[in-house]
Amino acid sequence: MKRLWIYLKEYKKECVLAPLFKMLEAIFELLVPLVMAAVIDTGIAGNQKGYIIKMCLVMVALGIVGLACSVTAQYFSAKAACGFGTNVRNALFAHIQSLSFTNLDQTGTSTLITRLTSDVNQVQNGVNMTLRLFLRSPFVVLGAMAMAFAIDVKSAVVFAVAIPLLSIVVAGVTCITIPLYKKVQGRLEAVTLRTRENLTGVRVIRAFHMEEEETEAFRNRNQELTAMQTFVGRISGLMNPVTYVMINGALIVLIAVGAIRTDGGAITQGEVVALVNYMGQILVELIKFANLILTMTKAIACGNRVALLFELPEGECKAKGREDGAERETPDMTDARVVFSHVGLKYAHAGANALTDISFTVKRGETIGVIGGTGSGKTSLVHLIPGFYPHTEGRIWVDGTDIASYSKEELRAKVGIVMQKSVLFAGTIRENLLWGNPDASDAELDAALKMAQAYEVVEKKQGGLSARVEQGGRNFSGGQKQRLAIARALVRKPEILILDDSASALDYATDAALRRAIAGVKGEMTVFIVSQRASSIQYADRILALDDGRLVGVGTHEELLERCETYREIYYSQFPENMQKEGAGKDA
Repeated sequence: MKRLWIYLKEYKKECVLAPLFKMLEAIFELLVPLVMAAVIDTGIAGNQKGYIIKMCLVMVALGIVGLACSVTAQYFSAKAACGFGTNVRNALFAHIQSLSFTNLDQTGTSTLITRLTSDVNQVQNGVNMTLRLFLRSPFVVLGAMAMAFAIDVKSAVVFAVAIPLLSIVVAGVTCITIPLYKKVQGRLEAVTLRTRENLTGVRVIRAFHMEEEETEAFRNRNQELTAMQTFVGRISGLMNPVTYVMINGALIVLIAVGAIRTDGGAITQGEVVALVNYMGQILVELIKFANLILTMTKAIACGNRVALLFELPEGECKAKGREDGAERETPDMTDARVVFSHVGLKYAHAGANALTDISFTVKRGETIGVIGGTGSGKTSLVHLIPGFYPHTEGRIWVDGTDIASYSKEELRAKVGIVMQKSVLFAGTIRENLLWGNPDASDAELDAALKMAQAYEVVEKKQGGLSARVEQGGRNFSGGQKQRLAIARALVRKPEILILDDSASALDYATDAALRRAIAGVKGEMTVFIVSQRASSIQYADRILALDDGRLVGVGTHEELLERCETYREIYYSQFPENMQKEGAGKDA
């Protein structure tokens, strides 16, 4: 939680003024019982109507000034709390954007959403309540007890006994509920996760007619959250009735003691009324303080969860290096764009390597196909180039420089990548394409669209480049989204273009036209095409064939057909007629 206080620094003035004005309000409030005592003992006892009116006007003035102080304090506390919440959300969102793919995978989207919204809101509310009541309530309680001792020491002993007992109750409930509120937020994350999965996959759920099963699963998660909240609520709910019972018991004792002391002439009737009013003030403030403690308990639990995200290290493309420390011969960098030398990758908490001893060299302007079975490591391989995951063995060079020497910005400025799942953002087509290059002209956007075979898609939309893109691109088909995503990467004019199975929703004709357009680009752009379609990569300059995280073949289509069993199996499984022709040719 301490990690978050830095976001209150720019609101130091508000953090001082809010409690200060609350203290002023408390002082005026503490004076009211004394004025009331004077009205009873002097005005009513002496039948002095003028004095009663004057004292009543004094009480009205105290109330107005106290209200003004309260409103001012509310303004400063709200300003500080809202500003604090804004700063935390901005910083947390920026930090999430900087996290490595490994940290994002381990943390999970539902956790990030819950902590960025619900948890931050709880912390913001806690800051607001703390600035308003954390000093005011104890000040009123101690001030009321001091005023009681000033009126009559023997009667004030009741205060000295009641307040510590009430403090024990508040502290006990707090110690019990803090860890429980952490569990409540954990249950909330589980509900958020289930909700997100269902809303994202609603079409799949309906296609398999699993609505009832998913509804029941959500109900179970929700009931777990409800049960935990009810359990914590019952414990928290004990605070108010217990404090009421204790305060009312103290009031009974106080009235009894006050009656005896008044009968003996030690104190006046007005002073007894003042003592009762002070006890009432203590009751109200302790209830407020108890609720503040509950709010702070939630805020602390949520704040600790938010702080844990800030403790996650920012993503880097730095490799750990070979554990055995063995020296490897540096490959020839002449005209090389990307070089892998004995590269290995092991995901965090994984049991085995995703990639093992991968070595190859790619020259400028080459088109490289990457193929392999499901889970063979194709995506893992290309994700190492922009440093999305740190390789755990070997070395990788881009343009003759080890990627560990690049900053994230420098390295990723060289790369344009289209992921397996095409993602468009709410806005216009132009705004989505400008992610690739914010300074691109409409002519450059049109050129990228034509190369990506997406120009007709935009042309048919009302408004063209200004046509609206709904959230997630849901007003576009899968193939249209893929082509727009490819255009977005091409707008960047990258030195290295990575198409990670990004043409899977395209028909063969469009896929072929796309490959011809990219191949016709003048310059030294190096292209990696990841695909499970042999037809998509068979005309590449070279093909990398992967099997179970190992590079089992490098060469042209014809070379791999001759000497790579893995590639041969993939190709002939997709084109069995060619195997029959080849067999017939050999027989002849």
